[in-house]
Amino acid sequence: MRRREGGRPDPAVAAVRVAVRTALADLDPADLVLVACSGGADSLALADAVAFVAQGEGRRAGAVVVDHGLQDGSAEVAQAAAATLTALGLDPVEVVAVTVATGTGDGREAAARSARYAALDDAADRLGAAVVLLGHTRDDQAEQVLLGLTRGSGARSLAGMPAARDRYRRPLLGTSRKETRAACAAEGLAWWDDPMNEDEAVTRVRARRAVADLERDLGPGVAAALARSADLMRDDADHLDALADEAVTALGDGPWSANALADLPRAVRTRVWRRLLVAAGAPAGQVSSRHTDACDLLVTAWHGQGPVHAPGDLRVTRFDGRVTIAPATPV
Repeated sequence: MRRREGGRPDPAVAAVRVAVRTALADLDPADLVLVACSGGADSLALADAVAFVAQGEGRRAGAVVVDHGLQDGSAEVAQAAAATLTALGLDPVEVVAVTVATGTGDGREAAARSARYAALDDAADRLGAAVVLLGHTRDDQAEQVLLGLTRGSGARSLAGMPAARDRYRRPLLGTSRKETRAACAAEGLAWWDDPMNEDEAVTRVRARRAVADLERDLGPGVAAALARSADLMRDDADHLDALADEAVTALGDGPWSANALADLPRAVRTRVWRRLLVAAGAPAGQVSSRHTDACDLLVTAWHGQGPVHAPGDLRVTRFDGRVTIAPATPV
Protein backbone atom coordinates (compact mmCIF):
# COMPACT_ATOMS: atom_id res chain seq x y z
CA MET A 1 0.00 0.00 0.00
CA ARG A 2 1.47 3.33 -1.07
CA ARG A 3 0.94 6.08 1.47
CA ARG A 4 0.84 9.80 0.86
CA GLU A 5 3.90 11.55 -0.39
CA GLY A 6 4.69 15.23 -0.45
CA GLY A 7 3.23 17.51 -3.07
CA ARG A 8 -0.25 18.16 -4.34
CA PRO A 9 -2.70 15.24 -3.92
CA ASP A 10 -4.56 13.65 -6.80
CA PRO A 11 -7.75 15.66 -7.59
CA ALA A 12 -9.98 12.75 -6.56
CA VAL A 13 -8.11 12.38 -3.26
CA ALA A 14 -8.39 16.12 -2.66
CA ALA A 15 -12.14 16.09 -3.39
CA VAL A 16 -12.79 13.34 -0.85
CA ARG A 17 -10.67 15.10 1.79
CA VAL A 18 -12.55 18.37 1.30
CA ALA A 19 -15.86 16.53 1.69
CA VAL A 20 -14.64 14.96 4.94
CA ARG A 21 -13.35 18.24 6.35
CA THR A 22 -16.74 19.85 5.64
CA ALA A 23 -18.62 17.00 7.30
CA LEU A 24 -16.50 17.18 10.47
CA ALA A 25 -16.19 20.95 10.75
CA ASP A 26 -18.72 21.29 13.58
CA LEU A 27 -17.18 18.57 15.76
CA ASP A 28 -14.71 18.99 18.57
CA PRO A 29 -11.32 17.33 17.83
CA ALA A 30 -11.84 15.21 20.95
CA ASP A 31 -15.04 13.70 19.51
CA LEU A 32 -14.55 10.16 18.26
CA VAL A 33 -15.45 9.70 14.59
CA LEU A 34 -16.13 6.19 13.31
CA VAL A 35 -16.04 5.15 9.66
CA ALA A 36 -18.28 2.29 8.58
CA CYS A 37 -16.02 0.49 6.11
CA SER A 38 -16.74 -2.62 4.06
CA GLY A 39 -13.42 -2.61 2.27
CA GLY A 40 -15.11 -1.42 -0.92
CA ALA A 41 -13.78 1.57 -2.85
CA ASP A 42 -16.33 4.07 -1.54
CA SER A 43 -15.90 3.45 2.18
CA LEU A 44 -12.15 2.83 1.81
CA ALA A 45 -11.64 6.19 0.09
CA LEU A 46 -13.68 7.75 2.88
CA ALA A 47 -11.60 6.04 5.57
CA ASP A 48 -8.37 7.12 3.89
CA ALA A 49 -9.51 10.75 3.84
CA VAL A 50 -10.73 10.59 7.43
CA ALA A 51 -7.36 9.23 8.55
CA PHE A 52 -5.54 12.03 6.72
CA VAL A 53 -7.81 14.78 8.08
CA ALA A 54 -7.71 13.33 11.60
CA GLN A 55 -3.91 13.25 11.60
CA GLY A 56 -3.72 16.82 10.33
CA GLU A 57 -6.31 18.23 12.72
CA GLY A 58 -5.58 16.13 15.80
CA ARG A 59 -8.93 14.35 15.66
CA ARG A 60 -9.87 10.94 17.05
CA ALA A 61 -10.95 8.57 14.30
CA GLY A 62 -11.62 4.86 14.16
CA ALA A 63 -13.53 2.39 12.03
CA VAL A 64 -15.97 -0.50 12.20
CA VAL A 65 -16.05 -3.33 9.67
CA VAL A 66 -19.30 -5.32 9.69
CA ASP A 67 -18.96 -8.92 8.53
CA HIS A 68 -22.40 -9.98 7.25
CA GLY A 69 -21.28 -13.55 6.65
CA LEU A 70 -23.20 -13.72 3.37
CA GLN A 71 -20.34 -14.98 1.20
CA ASP A 72 -17.62 -17.56 1.63
CA GLY A 73 -14.48 -15.87 2.87
CA SER A 74 -16.31 -12.83 4.29
CA ALA A 75 -14.38 -13.09 7.56
CA GLU A 76 -11.08 -12.90 5.66
CA VAL A 77 -12.33 -9.90 3.67
CA ALA A 78 -13.33 -8.14 6.90
CA GLN A 79 -9.98 -8.84 8.55
CA ALA A 80 -8.09 -7.60 5.48
CA ALA A 81 -10.13 -4.39 5.51
CA ALA A 82 -9.41 -3.95 9.22
CA ALA A 83 -5.68 -4.40 8.63
CA THR A 84 -5.76 -1.71 5.94
CA LEU A 85 -7.67 0.66 8.21
CA THR A 86 -5.19 0.11 11.02
CA ALA A 87 -2.31 0.79 8.62
CA LEU A 88 -3.99 4.07 7.71
CA GLY A 89 -3.70 5.09 11.36
CA LEU A 90 -7.32 4.70 12.43
CA ASP A 91 -7.85 3.60 16.03
CA PRO A 92 -9.89 1.85 17.30
CA VAL A 93 -10.65 -0.53 14.44
CA GLU A 94 -13.18 -3.28 15.10
CA VAL A 95 -14.61 -6.17 13.09
CA VAL A 96 -18.16 -7.05 14.10
CA ALA A 97 -19.77 -10.24 12.83
CA VAL A 98 -23.56 -10.23 12.46
CA THR A 99 -26.18 -12.81 11.61
CA VAL A 100 -28.39 -11.94 8.65
CA ALA A 101 -31.75 -13.61 8.15
CA THR A 102 -31.61 -15.92 5.16
CA GLY A 103 -33.45 -14.95 2.00
CA THR A 104 -32.84 -13.76 -1.51
CA GLY A 105 -32.77 -10.49 -3.40
CA ASP A 106 -34.12 -7.42 -1.66
CA GLY A 107 -35.26 -9.39 1.39
CA ARG A 108 -31.70 -10.42 2.14
CA GLU A 109 -30.42 -6.91 1.41
CA ALA A 110 -32.94 -5.34 3.81
CA ALA A 111 -32.06 -7.86 6.52
CA ALA A 112 -28.35 -7.15 6.00
CA ARG A 113 -28.97 -3.42 6.25
CA SER A 114 -30.90 -3.81 9.51
CA ALA A 115 -28.18 -6.01 11.00
CA ARG A 116 -25.47 -3.59 9.85
CA TYR A 117 -27.07 -0.51 11.40
CA ALA A 118 -27.75 -2.38 14.64
CA ALA A 119 -24.06 -3.33 14.80
CA LEU A 120 -22.94 0.22 14.01
CA ASP A 121 -25.27 1.66 16.66
CA ASP A 122 -23.94 -0.79 19.23
CA ALA A 123 -20.32 0.01 18.35
CA ALA A 124 -20.95 3.76 18.46
CA ASP A 125 -22.62 3.48 21.87
CA ARG A 126 -19.92 1.22 23.26
CA LEU A 127 -17.02 3.32 21.99
CA GLY A 128 -18.66 6.68 22.69
CA ALA A 129 -18.54 7.87 19.08
CA ALA A 130 -20.04 11.24 18.22
CA VAL A 131 -20.75 10.35 14.60
CA VAL A 132 -20.59 7.41 12.21
CA LEU A 133 -19.60 8.19 8.63
CA LEU A 134 -21.09 6.22 5.74
CA GLY A 135 -19.60 5.94 2.25
CA HIS A 136 -22.72 6.48 0.12
CA THR A 137 -21.86 8.42 -3.04
CA ARG A 138 -23.69 10.57 -5.55
CA ASP A 139 -24.27 7.44 -7.64
CA ASP A 140 -25.94 5.71 -4.69
CA GLN A 141 -28.15 8.77 -4.28
CA ALA A 142 -29.12 8.69 -7.96
CA GLU A 143 -30.04 5.02 -7.71
CA GLN A 144 -32.14 5.73 -4.62
CA VAL A 145 -34.07 8.47 -6.42
CA LEU A 146 -34.61 6.29 -9.49
CA LEU A 147 -36.03 3.52 -7.31
CA GLY A 148 -38.37 6.03 -5.69
CA LEU A 149 -39.57 7.16 -9.11
CA THR A 150 -40.29 3.62 -10.24
CA ARG A 151 -42.27 2.94 -7.07
CA GLY A 152 -44.38 6.07 -7.45
CA SER A 153 -43.14 7.34 -4.10
CA GLY A 154 -43.75 10.74 -2.59
CA ALA A 155 -41.43 13.64 -1.98
CA ARG A 156 -39.75 12.18 1.10
CA SER A 157 -38.68 9.04 -0.75
CA LEU A 158 -37.56 11.04 -3.79
CA ALA A 159 -35.48 13.24 -1.49
CA GLY A 160 -33.07 10.33 -1.23
CA MET A 161 -30.59 9.88 1.59
CA PRO A 162 -29.90 12.85 3.87
CA ALA A 163 -26.34 14.05 4.34
CA ALA A 164 -26.86 13.82 8.11
CA ARG A 165 -29.42 12.15 10.32
CA ASP A 166 -28.94 11.56 14.02
CA ARG A 167 -25.40 10.18 14.48
CA TYR A 168 -24.97 9.17 10.83
CA ARG A 169 -23.32 11.37 8.20
CA ARG A 170 -22.69 10.82 4.49
CA PRO A 171 -19.83 13.11 3.40
CA LEU A 172 -19.59 11.68 -0.14
CA LEU A 173 -23.09 12.36 -1.50
CA GLY A 174 -21.52 14.97 -3.78
CA THR A 175 -18.72 12.61 -4.86
CA SER A 176 -19.00 10.10 -7.69
CA ARG A 177 -18.19 6.42 -7.51
CA LYS A 178 -15.59 7.03 -10.23
CA GLU A 179 -13.86 9.55 -7.95
CA THR A 180 -13.72 7.19 -4.97
CA ARG A 181 -12.10 4.51 -7.12
CA ALA A 182 -9.66 7.05 -8.51
CA ALA A 183 -8.85 8.19 -4.96
CA CYS A 184 -8.13 4.62 -3.85
CA ALA A 185 -5.98 3.99 -6.91
CA ALA A 186 -4.02 7.22 -6.35
CA GLU A 187 -3.41 6.26 -2.72
CA GLY A 188 -2.37 2.72 -3.62
CA LEU A 189 -5.30 1.16 -1.78
CA ALA A 190 -6.66 -2.17 -2.98
CA TRP A 191 -10.42 -2.38 -2.54
CA TRP A 192 -12.88 -5.28 -2.44
CA ASP A 193 -15.73 -5.61 -4.94
CA ASP A 194 -18.84 -7.07 -3.31
CA PRO A 195 -20.25 -9.94 -5.42
CA MET A 196 -23.75 -8.82 -4.42
CA ASN A 197 -23.19 -5.78 -6.64
CA GLU A 198 -23.53 -8.15 -9.61
CA ASP A 199 -26.62 -9.98 -8.34
CA GLU A 200 -29.53 -8.90 -10.54
CA ALA A 201 -31.97 -10.43 -8.07
CA VAL A 202 -31.31 -7.28 -6.00
CA THR A 203 -33.33 -4.27 -7.15
CA ARG A 204 -30.51 -1.89 -6.22
CA VAL A 205 -28.21 -3.65 -8.67
CA ARG A 206 -30.76 -3.32 -11.47
CA ALA A 207 -31.16 0.37 -10.63
CA ARG A 208 -27.38 0.82 -10.85
CA ARG A 209 -27.35 -0.66 -14.31
CA ALA A 210 -30.38 1.39 -15.33
CA VAL A 211 -28.59 4.61 -14.35
CA ALA A 212 -25.59 3.50 -16.40
CA ASP A 213 -27.88 2.81 -19.37
CA LEU A 214 -29.45 6.26 -19.02
CA GLU A 215 -26.02 7.85 -18.93
CA ARG A 216 -25.12 6.00 -22.12
CA ASP A 217 -28.38 6.79 -23.94
CA LEU A 218 -29.01 10.36 -22.73
CA GLY A 219 -25.46 11.51 -22.15
CA PRO A 220 -23.37 12.04 -19.01
CA GLY A 221 -24.84 13.91 -16.09
CA VAL A 222 -27.95 11.81 -15.41
CA ALA A 223 -26.68 10.59 -12.02
CA ALA A 224 -25.69 14.11 -11.00
CA ALA A 225 -29.09 15.45 -12.10
CA LEU A 226 -30.97 12.81 -10.11
CA ALA A 227 -28.88 13.55 -7.03
CA ARG A 228 -29.44 17.29 -7.48
CA SER A 229 -33.19 16.67 -7.75
CA ALA A 230 -33.00 14.83 -4.42
CA ASP A 231 -31.43 17.89 -2.79
CA LEU A 232 -34.19 20.14 -4.09
CA MET A 233 -36.92 17.68 -3.15
CA ARG A 234 -35.51 17.33 0.35
CA ASP A 235 -35.95 21.05 0.98
CA ASP A 236 -39.60 20.79 -0.07
CA ALA A 237 -40.18 17.63 1.96
CA ASP A 238 -38.60 19.17 5.08
CA HIS A 239 -40.87 22.21 4.79
CA LEU A 240 -44.01 20.10 4.33
CA ASP A 241 -43.03 17.87 7.24
CA ALA A 242 -42.64 20.93 9.46
CA LEU A 243 -46.09 22.15 8.44
CA ALA A 244 -47.54 18.71 9.17
CA ASP A 245 -45.97 18.70 12.64
CA GLU A 246 -47.53 22.09 13.33
CA ALA A 247 -50.91 20.87 12.10
CA VAL A 248 -50.84 17.78 14.31
CA THR A 249 -50.07 19.96 17.33
CA ALA A 250 -52.93 22.32 16.46
CA LEU A 251 -55.39 19.44 15.98
CA GLY A 252 -54.64 18.06 19.43
CA ASP A 253 -55.93 14.74 20.69
CA GLY A 254 -58.64 12.92 18.77
CA PRO A 255 -61.38 12.61 17.75
CA TRP A 256 -60.55 15.24 15.16
CA SER A 257 -62.86 17.56 13.28
CA ALA A 258 -63.36 16.32 9.71
CA ASN A 259 -63.72 19.93 8.57
CA ALA A 260 -60.45 20.94 10.25
CA LEU A 261 -58.68 18.09 8.47
CA ALA A 262 -60.29 18.92 5.15
CA ASP A 263 -59.12 22.53 5.44
CA LEU A 264 -55.48 21.45 5.40
CA PRO A 265 -53.66 21.47 2.03
CA ARG A 266 -53.54 17.93 0.67
CA ALA A 267 -49.72 17.82 0.69
CA VAL A 268 -49.83 18.57 4.42
CA ARG A 269 -52.93 16.48 5.17
CA THR A 270 -51.46 13.23 3.84
CA ARG A 271 -48.49 13.71 6.15
CA VAL A 272 -50.85 14.44 9.04
CA TRP A 273 -52.68 11.16 8.39
CA ARG A 274 -49.40 9.28 8.53
CA ARG A 275 -48.45 10.91 11.82
CA LEU A 276 -51.85 10.23 13.37
CA LEU A 277 -51.76 6.58 12.30
CA VAL A 278 -48.25 6.01 13.63
CA ALA A 279 -49.09 7.78 16.90
CA ALA A 280 -52.10 5.46 17.27
CA GLY A 281 -49.87 2.39 16.94
CA ALA A 282 -49.51 1.65 13.23
CA PRO A 283 -46.00 0.36 12.33
CA ALA A 284 -44.37 3.24 10.42
CA GLY A 285 -42.91 0.96 7.78
CA GLN A 286 -46.33 -0.44 6.94
CA VAL A 287 -48.21 2.83 6.44
CA SER A 288 -48.44 3.45 2.69
CA SER A 289 -50.14 5.98 0.44
CA ARG A 290 -52.96 3.45 0.02
CA HIS A 291 -53.80 3.85 3.69
CA THR A 292 -53.45 7.63 3.84
CA ASP A 293 -55.49 8.03 0.63
CA ALA A 294 -58.28 5.90 2.08
CA CYS A 295 -58.25 7.98 5.25
CA ASP A 296 -58.37 11.14 3.17
CA LEU A 297 -61.59 10.07 1.50
CA LEU A 298 -63.28 10.22 4.92
CA VAL A 299 -62.96 14.01 4.82
CA THR A 300 -62.79 14.83 1.12
CA ALA A 301 -65.36 12.43 -0.37
CA TRP A 302 -67.56 11.45 2.54
CA HIS A 303 -70.64 9.42 1.61
CA GLY A 304 -71.14 7.34 4.74
CA GLN A 305 -68.46 4.73 4.00
CA GLY A 306 -67.33 2.28 6.63
CA PRO A 307 -64.10 2.39 8.61
CA VAL A 308 -60.69 2.31 6.97
CA HIS A 309 -58.56 -0.69 7.94
CA ALA A 310 -55.03 0.48 8.79
CA PRO A 311 -51.83 -1.34 9.82
CA GLY A 312 -51.61 -2.33 13.46
CA ASP A 313 -55.23 -3.58 13.29
CA LEU A 314 -56.47 0.00 13.54
CA ARG A 315 -59.80 1.35 12.32
CA VAL A 316 -60.23 4.93 11.12
CA THR A 317 -63.86 5.96 11.47
CA ARG A 318 -65.90 9.09 10.79
CA PHE A 319 -68.95 9.71 12.96
CA ASP A 320 -70.90 12.89 13.61
CA GLY A 321 -68.37 15.04 11.76
CA ARG A 322 -65.36 13.75 13.66
CA VAL A 323 -62.66 11.19 12.85
CA THR A 324 -61.39 8.57 15.29
CA ILE A 325 -58.41 6.19 15.03
CA ALA A 326 -58.64 3.25 17.40
CA PRO A 327 -57.84 -0.49 17.60
CA ALA A 328 -60.40 -2.81 16.08
CA THR A 329 -63.16 -3.76 18.48
CA PRO A 330 -63.16 -7.51 19.26
CA VAL A 331 -66.23 -9.31 17.98
